[in-house]
Amino acid sequence: MKMALGFLTAILITCFAPVAYASDPSPLQDFCVAVNDSVAAVFVNGKICKNLNMVVANDFFFSGLNIPGNTSNPLGSRVTTVNVNQLPGLNTLGISLVRIDYAAYGLNPPHTHPRATEVLVVLEGTLYVGFVTSNPADPNQKNKLFTKYLNPGDVFVFPEGLIHFQFNVGRKNAVAFAGLSSQNPGVITIANAVFGSDPPINQAVLTKAFHVEKKVIDYLQAQFRWNID
Repeated sequence: MKMALGFLTAILITCFAPVAYASDPSPLQDFCVAVNDSVAAVFVNGKICKNLNMVVANDFFFSGLNIPGNTSNPLGSRVTTVNVNQLPGLNTLGISLVRIDYAAYGLNPPHTHPRATEVLVVLEGTLYVGFVTSNPADPNQKNKLFTKYLNPGDVFVFPEGLIHFQFNVGRKNAVAFAGLSSQNPGVITIANAVFGSDPPINQAVLTKAFHVEKKVIDYLQAQFRWNID
């Protein structure tokens, strides 16, 4: 596992060195350790900086990505996030990291990151992954799907803002790590957002959008009244 983590680190550093600032603005100083929002006197686009004289090594440190996430949920997957909220030293650096654990046949469902490109590397198992393009300019064309089966050591990139997914096609657990080009990439899980919003989207909107009867929308909305956390 130590060798695998070393391999992962090398890949992420190599992949993200040229694109770390794809979405986030470039820093104007060496670092800007984030202040906890709960004790901040003002709110800004991002995080305000901790007093330089109070910065310590632990502000740049996170421990625990060696621990498997709990996949005992309806999807059979768990994302362990390391962004600016868990690692304040990431503030203004334009990068973050996740570990994704998958039970057998577990799914990280279709979702988007509105502020980041994602590059994923598989450490264990076999994943079926893919992303869908945005609406084409030609109304006669359809959104295009790009997919690939990934094995340990394989890398795949999901462009910023595009819907993507990962599915464990094996009978054993799978593990992947991913780097993202934002300190706070955000995530929109498509089904949860459409069918599980609070308050719910008007059913007249959904029945017309999906060309289905109201009872279908009733059923789908009922499926998203749980939270894997």
